[in-house]
Amino acid sequence: MSEQRSIKQDYGGQTLDHVLVHDGSGNARPTVLIIPTVMGVQPLELGFAERLADLGYNSLVADLFGHRFSLGTDREAAFAAMGALRADRAALRDRLLAVLETARGLAEVEASKIAVIGYCFGGQCALDVARSGADVAGVAAFHGLFDPPGLPPQPIKAKVSAYHGWDDPMVPPQAVVALGQELTAAGADWQIHAYGHVGHGFTNPNAGQMGIAGVFYHEAAERRSWQSLVAFLGEVLG
Repeated sequence: MSEQRSIKQDYGGQTLDHVLVHDGSGNARPTVLIIPTVMGVQPLELGFAERLADLGYNSLVADLFGHRFSLGTDREAAFAAMGALRADRAALRDRLLAVLETARGLAEVEASKIAVIGYCFGGQCALDVARSGADVAGVAAFHGLFDPPGLPPQPIKAKVSAYHGWDDPMVPPQAVVALGQELTAAGADWQIHAYGHVGHGFTNPNAGQMGIAGVFYHEAAERRSWQSLVAFLGEVLG
């Protein structure tokens, strides 16, 4: 049975409130840093962390916003907060690397065996961790945004896997090709899985509530991408 613990981090005048999902033993285990969607820490990402706990991994669900949002009342505020972070990708990278170092310093985290995964905006964040040249074992993006940060490129040490809905209106096919070219130029060991007739947000059963065209849940893509992630984590954290 997994346990949850709040991990608070002071950053840039904010208190980030991450959630560690762990086995309760206090022992260091291979760990997955989970970066949520635009809505921040939600039961969805905590559920993914619980599933990873069943596979033998601890997880830290990252709070990048210093705030808990509610889909029913805070959607506009959440998108504004995301926009502010995306407007300065260098500052966002610094924030991500600071969260990574917080994770690395936890007793429950095996520092040499960390993977970073993210969803939507969080998928872009996960890719930005890889783009920074950070020393992590692997990075995976689910329906992530692919546009590069416009910063000086670094050699990518992490293995990279991306899970993408081919009909995602936010990431057209040319952006997928561009990501492959970018990762190749950076020397990365990379893979991209594209799912036909699938849009944005396909892992989230509540994606349709966003009311955005092309954003919807897709059970088969969710299942297939999770199976691919399990194999990927077994490779990079094994």
